[in-house]
Amino acid sequence: MSASLYAQIDTAFYRAQNDSLRQASDAEFADPNHSPLTEDDLDVFHGLPYFPFNPKFVVEARFEATPDEKPFLMPTSTSRLPQYVKHGHLYFAIDENEYRLSVYRNIDLSKKAGYENYLFIPFNDSTNGFESYGGGRYMDIQGPLGDTVIFDFNRAYNPYCAYNSRYSCPIPPQENNLPVRIEAGVLSWGEH
Repeated sequence: MSASLYAQIDTAFYRAQNDSLRQASDAEFADPNHSPLTEDDLDVFHGLPYFPFNPKFVVEARFEATPDEKPFLMPTSTSRLPQYVKHGHLYFAIDENEYRLSVYRNIDLSKKAGYENYLFIPFNDSTNGFESYGGGRYMDIQGPLGDTVIFDFNRAYNPYCAYNSRYSCPIPPQENNLPVRIEAGVLSWGEH
């Protein structure tokens, strides 16, 4: 990422947005009516662990739509097979190395009010199984997407399976395995 791009991204805005989202997430996890945590984990919960906010992982990407993709069944941590369709690709750089992530749309979810433009980015990186959850992490973005998209890996979160085995979670497709350490977002939790 060039120095000029860093100048264009309002770091203070993204840091404040992350702080707010992390507080909201911690409040949701602490609420026994909404938390994915087990009862034992809920008893000792004092907030999720996070990598420190890092502006390097607020990236500008070039978006290319893939309008002719056919729906497919995405594997999950259980036998459930939700239907997704690839929406497009995001091309971006971290430390001057080029990467690509595929963006997906959950077909059933997109039929629900308020989720028409919900897009899903499940991914793996070189922190999985070490600092971050071994099963990968997720990001959500809102469409419609223009030619250029700014997205924030600091918002990467764990699937609920990272906290409790009763959940069924999509497994990031192999094409979204990033050969780089994404030291941003939520860290691993316990031994799930």
